[in-house]
Amino acid sequence: MEITAFWLVLTRVTSFFMTLPFFSYRNIPNRFKIGIAFILSWLMYVSMELPAVQMDGTYVLLILKEILVGIMLGLIATIIMGAVKIAGGFIDFQMGFAIANVMDPQTGAQSPLIGSYYNIFAILLLFAVNGHHLLLDGVFYSYQFVPIEQVSLNLGDESFVAFVVKMFSTMFLIAFQLSLPVVGILFLVDTVLGFMGKAVPQLNIFVVGYPIKITISFIFILLTLPIFIMLMRELFETMIYVMRGLMDVIGGTRE
Repeated sequence: MEITAFWLVLTRVTSFFMTLPFFSYRNIPNRFKIGIAFILSWLMYVSMELPAVQMDGTYVLLILKEILVGIMLGLIATIIMGAVKIAGGFIDFQMGFAIANVMDPQTGAQSPLIGSYYNIFAILLLFAVNGHHLLLDGVFYSYQFVPIEQVSLNLGDESFVAFVVKMFSTMFLIAFQLSLPVVGILFLVDTVLGFMGKAVPQLNIFVVGYPIKITISFIFILLTLPIFIMLMRELFETMIYVMRGLMDVIGGTRE
């Protein structure tokens, strides 16, 4: 057994789980994370033909490179999944729930109410459609783009900057698509309430408007769940394509 090559594989996979959605959450025991990372690394090691790696000064650079690649892979998936919370934030703002953020025990950060609901639903849907298998395939096939013996990464090229900009624009576009049905209905409700306020000045719109908007929002969130599921499938596909595109860029295979 080439222990040096195995440690490089273990480093990339462990770093991947540090930032991967769901697996990086605080309520997942660390022993489970370490155990599944070790088992997955072993399976990847015995299924791939890895070159012999010498324990010299370059080995330290290879360790740092594997850590960076693993973190970037998981972080890309987390950023794309963050579109769900952004979409929930758009809806919360229109509903009047923007001030009622809650502490997410999984990440330790404040999260919008509808965003937390969408995020939990998206995680369950991810496991239901075996999306986690695609994420694991992403780290497995990353060695085709960034070989284990490659020391440098293509991070200073303009293609990498263009890829990062496109990734963030894609995330916000997906968030807008996810929130558009409910936000559009709430915009119409605001318009109708504005006309009512002008037609009936005695009616206190601030007292009547919020219960109406909240009720309509929950109704349309329920009615648009099929659209949400369809968009989430596209989100998972986009996540895989973005992960593969990232490896293509930093591996230097894309011109």
